[in-house]
Amino acid sequence: MKMPFRVLLIQTVLSVTGVLGLTWESWWTYDGISGPDFWGLINPDWSMCTKGRRQSPVNLEPNKLLFDPNLRALHMDKHRVNGLLTNTGHSVLFRVDNTTRQHVNFTGGPLSYKYQLHHIHVHYGMDDETGSEHTINGHTFPAEIQIFGFNSQLYSNFSEAVHKAQGIVAISVLLQLGDLSNPELRILTDNLDKIRYAGVGEEVEVRRLSVMGLLPDTEYYMTYDGSTTMPPCHETLTWVILNKPIYITKQQLHGLRRLMMGDGEDPMAPLGNNYRPPQPLHHRPLRTNIDFNVKQAGEKQCPSMYKEVYYKANSWKLH
Repeated sequence: MKMPFRVLLIQTVLSVTGVLGLTWESWWTYDGISGPDFWGLINPDWSMCTKGRRQSPVNLEPNKLLFDPNLRALHMDKHRVNGLLTNTGHSVLFRVDNTTRQHVNFTGGPLSYKYQLHHIHVHYGMDDETGSEHTINGHTFPAEIQIFGFNSQLYSNFSEAVHKAQGIVAISVLLQLGDLSNPELRILTDNLDKIRYAGVGEEVEVRRLSVMGLLPDTEYYMTYDGSTTMPPCHETLTWVILNKPIYITKQQLHGLRRLMMGDGEDPMAPLGNNYRPPQPLHHRPLRTNIDFNVKQAGEKQCPSMYKEVYYKANSWKLH
């Protein structure tokens, strides 16, 4: 009797990882048999990546957004932080210095607790048409910044919180191509040459980064309950997707696209295209604090038209 392909594939991968002494963390990628379609099939501890019903990212469809009048403005502390910028082989990671006396906290929005900033991930594509993990009505962006914090009122650290209910908040900022970059983004991208390769020691200290300065000038957002977009795909996240982008230049994208997945001796492949495809929504509510029934000054279209126009044009092209 012939062995099913998936079973044979799983046995092969398990054998290879055992023989070569590879860790699961170094095994997974965004492509091929180690890519997103196989994360939950190969490693039993990652089964949520395949079986989960609240997975991220998702495609945000304007006609499915529900206005929630109870959603408040999102608040983030203004002070600057220090940290380490690293090429993990999966993404560009900024990890906050936890020894700082002044933590950056998030409150308000859809959050019932205080969340403490922990790290930032950058996802991007190898061309200008793809790169973001979240999509708007099927439209992708060249890059996406994801800002993560853990529930510091209920849990002692990120590692504990990521396994627990209401443990993590992730704030998503979509990046649009432009002539002038967000100034705080430049602080990160100016150091990319120092982290071209992944591996131990490939990190650089970044000082006085304003995480609040990475956010676009808007009080409006969309929110839903989801998961981490990397294995093990824990379903403990509250996602907040801001309704305006910030801007990144072609030069900055070029710098990102020069980064490699491997170390200097074995660079492997470019780090780009490090995004997970949108996952099924499974009837989860997509809430927003935008009241589509309230016309802005000078607006004449009806509310149903306003909902479409706001997300297709106003959010991404006009501001």
